[in-house]
Amino acid sequence: MPHVISDECISCGSCESECPVGAISEGDGKYVIDPDLCIDCGSCMDACPMDAISEE
Repeated sequence: MPHVISDECISCGSCESECPVGAISEGDGKYVIDPDLCIDCGSCMDACPMDAISEE
């Protein structure tokens, strides 16, 4: 199940560097996760200081 980033995202970028498959990119006002690339590893969830990432 792909992960999603909520509006709680502060665009710090800490999740982007943790994604092993490059599924996270900077979007309009927050980062976004490409569901087709996400491998559901959870690395981004651990890296997010705002707990803004959850399973879809």
